[in-house]
Amino acid sequence: METTLLPNRSILVLDGPDTLALLERLVTNNTHDWDIGEARYGALLTPQGKVIADFIAHRTEAGALLDTATNAVGDLSKRLKMFRLRAKVEIDVDGKLAAAITEDGAPDPRSPELPKRGVVEIDSAPEMSQADWDKIRIPAGVAEWGQDFIGAEVFPWEINMDRQGGVDLKKGCFVGQEVVSRMHRRGKLRKRNVVIEGENLEAGQSVTASGSLGEITSATATHALARLRTDRLAKAIEDGETLLVEDQPVQLVRTEWLKQEIDASLSDTGAD
Repeated sequence: METTLLPNRSILVLDGPDTLALLERLVTNNTHDWDIGEARYGALLTPQGKVIADFIAHRTEAGALLDTATNAVGDLSKRLKMFRLRAKVEIDVDGKLAAAITEDGAPDPRSPELPKRGVVEIDSAPEMSQADWDKIRIPAGVAEWGQDFIGAEVFPWEINMDRQGGVDLKKGCFVGQEVVSRMHRRGKLRKRNVVIEGENLEAGQSVTASGSLGEITSATATHALARLRTDRLAKAIEDGETLLVEDQPVQLVRTEWLKQEIDASLSDTGAD
């Protein structure tokens, strides 16, 4: 596979001996046993538990490179600097670096269906279009900042971060942890991003059964990510209803974890 730059991404460089300690106390994933060159998925949350910015973090000898949305990198940088206090970490956007699909990169931690990902010089390769990248990430069920959500809009589970290796509930602390942990303990995660298959799909279209389930957040012509109410989705499945978009039938792509959550939701309903 030839190296190709990814669209709408920037690289935030964290450089210094306290980099891992800073990330450990702030972001959703852990920094333990993190090998140089390994990529991890994580996010910085608001105190209320909503995603400010998610990122792919690449471990370096000097610290880490955070591959994040260009429109989110400024806020992410500002907040990390605010929390830095006296930690020995330099935090800056490097305009000469770019996120890329590259055979020399690390496995994307979010899905085995995604290509390897790395950080390269920005003038070293052509850039992929957003439409071409969507054809890769959407069928894999991977949401993206600016396409499927924006800052402080969604909880991590709504974009499946907990199912894609982005949240470590066993780590000591991170901003917003109390909210995230409480919701997972209760098991009442009301919304999820799911993949649907159909024709002429577009962002903003409603997904319905007997009533509204949610809406499409990003789409190709044949696949879409939709943020749906899981309780309503489970009830529609139990009742044998057809999922519709613009009155046209669509198919839900049922991953193993989604099947389990739907079954759990139906069990809870039955218990009530």
